[in-house]
Amino acid sequence: MDVPNFPGRAARVLIAGGGIGGLCLAQGLRQAGFHDVTVFERDDTPDGRMQGYRLRISPDGEAALRASLPTRVLHLLVATANDRHQGGLEAYDERLTPMPAPSFDDPRGDRPEKIDAVDRGTLRRVLLAGIEDAVRFGKRLTRYETGAGGVVAHFADGTRATGHLLIAADGAHSAVRAQAQPAGNVRDMGVRAVLSRTPRAAAHRAGLPHRLRDRFLNVTASDGLRLALMPMVFRTPPRHAAERLWPGLDLGDGGDYYMSVFSVHQDVLGIDDERFFAMTGTQLRDLVLERTTGWHPDLRGVFAHAEPAETYPLALRATVPVEPWPAGPVVPLGDAVHLMPPTGGVGANTALRDAAGLCAALTAAADGRVPLPEAMAGYQRDMVAYATDAIEMSLRIARWSMKKIDVSATEMSTT
Repeated sequence: MDVPNFPGRAARVLIAGGGIGGLCLAQGLRQAGFHDVTVFERDDTPDGRMQGYRLRISPDGEAALRASLPTRVLHLLVATANDRHQGGLEAYDERLTPMPAPSFDDPRGDRPEKIDAVDRGTLRRVLLAGIEDAVRFGKRLTRYETGAGGVVAHFADGTRATGHLLIAADGAHSAVRAQAQPAGNVRDMGVRAVLSRTPRAAAHRAGLPHRLRDRFLNVTASDGLRLALMPMVFRTPPRHAAERLWPGLDLGDGGDYYMSVFSVHQDVLGIDDERFFAMTGTQLRDLVLERTTGWHPDLRGVFAHAEPAETYPLALRATVPVEPWPAGPVVPLGDAVHLMPPTGGVGANTALRDAAGLCAALTAAADGRVPLPEAMAGYQRDMVAYATDAIEMSLRIARWSMKKIDVSATEMSTT
């Protein structure tokens, strides 16, 4: 690694990307005494674009958050997490006929402070709390240069920043990855999805059965269309949590809702990507309603009340295989290095695990316990192993939920 004069906690750390992984890393580094940490986010505001809705937090993800966040931020996250008294997973066909469903053991049990799901937008605002001075919005990284002792990041607005390390947390369409790993190993699963949000009260009025209102619902239709419906019930409404724990902090004023994900293979969808990704939220909602004409009316009623402004198209892709990046001052994190489908929320939890692991590695190097090159090599070695396992898990969930869709990693086409 070409950082011969690594100054430990005085290192200038540049983080490209202010998503969940990048912000968690920034919080962790600040906690560890690294004070020259700057996050460069391409969006103009924290709400600049859709980044998903309800997000499952795994035991590994929760452990990473607890290791990275200061106490006050952690209390805010616990307060705004999903109500822990939610049910498990149930599976049905399109007529609400029960189907076999796997069970998932959670070693955390049902403890009061458990964080097993969050609203993604609220999580991002929570992760910004206390480090607002370190985040630069409207900064889209376009390229970087490495040289003696560090790296220079260049941005679309013509500015640049110099640091000892550049962390590539800039997501699925990473400009850093395009330069560091130009060959690419991101593969298209051939699956397209429509993500949306429906206010909880509207879904109940539409007839969602009582037995399904507090659990993860998976519907696999005979024609290959799949619906995942997940409740987000805030333990404390974000605005009230902020008023109590962090007066003056803006966490928004979102209410309880259901996140829905409709997934189908391109061959079954029968619409080319150019047209699909140009559709408005209203058009996407109407498309799903058209394709689910024969479904049980209680299910159709839920999506009829989906919010058009919160309805988006998505392509499911995965990094196969996950590979370490070349040694140097540019270090990968999150989707930039291990993109995976959203099934199970595995990708976000893996990015959180990256953040905690990278923070620990940099801290060990700063303390002189491990040379920086060895610390970064160890981080990447561990990351490749657990990210590979995470992608396989994500694909297994996809195979179960979309039985008529072939999502074999060995048969996915390179994008």
